[in-house]
Amino acid sequence: MYHDRKMKKWRPFASMPEQYTGLQEVINKQAEVPQPLLTEEQMEQVNFTLIEALHTNKQVYLTYYKNGQRITETGFIQFVDSLGNLFVFIDEVFELKNKMRLSELIDVRFT
Repeated sequence: MYHDRKMKKWRPFASMPEQYTGLQEVINKQAEVPQPLLTEEQMEQVNFTLIEALHTNKQVYLTYYKNGQRITETGFIQFVDSLGNLFVFIDEVFELKNKMRLSELIDVRFT
């Protein structure tokens, strides 16, 4: 006698989605790092490099802090507002405008 049943492949840890979600949250929490605090000199250097990149249209590596992670992207600075604590950069990969706070920046370097 032949039964036409669909066989489900057994996947450990995926049998309980709530458990999988909980495990993923624990893993993500362990990967978090505290936001680095910049010295006054480092903040001045970051600001100087941003302004130079804006005026020369040179590509930069931006390292910033977001959601417990240090993220580095390559792009071009389009706008800087030191008093308003924000800047806009266009990332190299997707050419999207990203508006960010200056306080999230960790480092800016020319490529």
